[in-house]
Amino acid sequence: MTSKYLIAITSALMSAQAIHAANLSPEDYCDPAVVAPASIRDMRPLSDGVSYAAISTDKSAIEIFSYKSGKKTGELFSLSSVKGDVKIESFDGYSISSNEKKILLWNNVKKIYRHSFTAEYYVYDVMRSTLKRVSDKGAQRGAVLSHDGRMVAYTRDNNIFISNLDYGTDNQITDDGKINSIVYGTPDWGYEEEFGVTNTMRWSPDDNRLVFVRFDESKVPTYSFDNYRSYCDENPEEDLYPAQYRYKYPLAGYPNSIVSLHSYDLNNRVTKKMDLPLKETDYIPSVEFASDRVMAMVLNRDQNELTLYDVNPASTVAKAILTERSEAWLSPDAYQMVSYENDYFVIGSERSGYRHLYKYSYTGDPLGALTKGDFNITAFYGIDSRQTAYVQCTSLGAVCRNVAKVERNGKFTLLHDQTGFESASFSTDFSYYVRTYSNATTPPQYTLWNTKGSKISDLELNGQYAAKYASAPKKELLKVKNDEGEEMNAYIIKPADFDPSKKYPLLTYQYNGPDSQQVLDKWSMEGVYYLASQGYIIACVDGRGTGNRSRQWAYSVYKHLGRYETQDQLAGARYFASLPYIDSARTGCFGWSYGGYMTLMELTAENSPFKVGISMAPVTDWRLYDSIYTERFMLTPQQNEAGYNEASALARTKNLKSKLLIMSGTSDDNVHFYNTLKYTSKLNSEGTLFDMMAYTGFEHSLPMCNARTMLFRKISQFLSQNL
Repeated sequence: MTSKYLIAITSALMSAQAIHAANLSPEDYCDPAVVAPASIRDMRPLSDGVSYAAISTDKSAIEIFSYKSGKKTGELFSLSSVKGDVKIESFDGYSISSNEKKILLWNNVKKIYRHSFTAEYYVYDVMRSTLKRVSDKGAQRGAVLSHDGRMVAYTRDNNIFISNLDYGTDNQITDDGKINSIVYGTPDWGYEEEFGVTNTMRWSPDDNRLVFVRFDESKVPTYSFDNYRSYCDENPEEDLYPAQYRYKYPLAGYPNSIVSLHSYDLNNRVTKKMDLPLKETDYIPSVEFASDRVMAMVLNRDQNELTLYDVNPASTVAKAILTERSEAWLSPDAYQMVSYENDYFVIGSERSGYRHLYKYSYTGDPLGALTKGDFNITAFYGIDSRQTAYVQCTSLGAVCRNVAKVERNGKFTLLHDQTGFESASFSTDFSYYVRTYSNATTPPQYTLWNTKGSKISDLELNGQYAAKYASAPKKELLKVKNDEGEEMNAYIIKPADFDPSKKYPLLTYQYNGPDSQQVLDKWSMEGVYYLASQGYIIACVDGRGTGNRSRQWAYSVYKHLGRYETQDQLAGARYFASLPYIDSARTGCFGWSYGGYMTLMELTAENSPFKVGISMAPVTDWRLYDSIYTERFMLTPQQNEAGYNEASALARTKNLKSKLLIMSGTSDDNVHFYNTLKYTSKLNSEGTLFDMMAYTGFEHSLPMCNARTMLFRKISQFLSQNL
């Protein structure tokens, strides 16, 4: 950023400060639709390396743009140009076939879990401008277009179908799929939530085979709750009898889905089970084609041993080519950072103590480390024709993200050596990229560059947005030491009219789950800034266990969640309470999800300094949370009973002396409302008073209506009354 530009934007912010100082409402801080800065349209790189596709501003077309000029050069699809009998009025998303001759479109989306949905799918022929339905027999899920665009694999009612668009056939290739029992092609709840898997169907490069995972969840216990209708819904008074929501959700220590890998041959219509040496307790977190071979990862239930197999889909034979083991857990952030090239593959590993990339031949022979150093690789963008790799990393510190290139000779160069948070979206040949950059005080800026180092254009600088929030409280980054003398990354948010001669109440905000991060040199605008605008000092620290530092730092919490995190949060609170402008008699803590759990642990710790605490959607005992996440860090309750007992917030309720506000959504399919009900029931039985708020029909992150605004208004009221 040039000094001239800095002066200009600073001047604009200062001139706008007086205008906007009194105009920001709770919604301006809390409503996700309001606080989101301007962004650019989703840019899909096209195979020519110089063009990208993007949905038009009126969402009626998919347009083609030039990277070099930024100008529109054509259209791939338009609602108004469709020929033939099949037409649609809108679309919610799209994907393009590898040969770019067909486009898969979908609309009428109905959500299943956090990422999954059913929809009506269509395929558009770019040359003919015609549209075909994938199926007219009911909504589909997880549709995947073949490379040549002639076929679509999808699921309905947990079975897989293949629609051949040329012949107009719609063939069912599995027949024993059953809701809450057998799942084909798309994942169960746990895989979607904890491995980030949304689809397991993969077409072979020649489109003659479809490989997929089968999930047998018949032994997984069924979880159910009454799904009360919210007044955010249409016709909210229709449910005189509330519907019951039932799905398979494995708690820690309970049976998971039994998985297997299968291949369907389209030529002879034969399905074969692959000969992977799987135990009933193993996971398959990743399946991909690499040429004509299938690369399948098998992870043990303890999640500390991963084996990568080369599977022949014709013979079904599986050959182990790489095994990775850890003294604690293997992080999906590492092993899911994988790319299968023509003659080798690249995969992430934390074996050095930091997350880096390693090259291997397909025989399993190591070809050396692609990256190295006392920092982490946080994204792998790919490798160009000159064998230069492009990555995102923490080389300027754990709170930063920077994009770098690694040349064939190992030379490591940052594309921009600017602290803050940077990411990139590259063209297919890595000649161009869109740079997204922000820092703690600068909203996201989108610029277009070439990889020779020249900026082509500014796409969106968020000048008006920056002016709007010029008078809002600002985040300041710092470091704080824990009781062991170790430095923790931290931030503090002060009221915009902060006066160091005054005394302010303190509210600490935390998450502190394993491998997570709250403290980042990145723009954010959320409810805690609203609380700061109401006269509170907000402080946050990332204690032991948090991500993108050394593995030693993360692994310290293994098998005893809540122990060191609580100690570090209390150390951070004591430091901030010692500052001359903090009233140490008026301190509180607030957290959501894992942070809600941390709130309960901190309030019930020995010598807790907090007068009040707010716990949103907390896990109250790890026996009440899902198996994949919990066991990654704790093993099973059968293996680690003492650890679960120590980590239980439910076991510490008698130590609660502070004022508590506990909240949850009644339709939370992730951290169930039952966690909150268990905790409050125990408080009732012990004669302890508390405040409680339930969000009827709302899920874990309260994404609907004005829920987040009301949440922070409630917190503000609670703090005003008690702090």
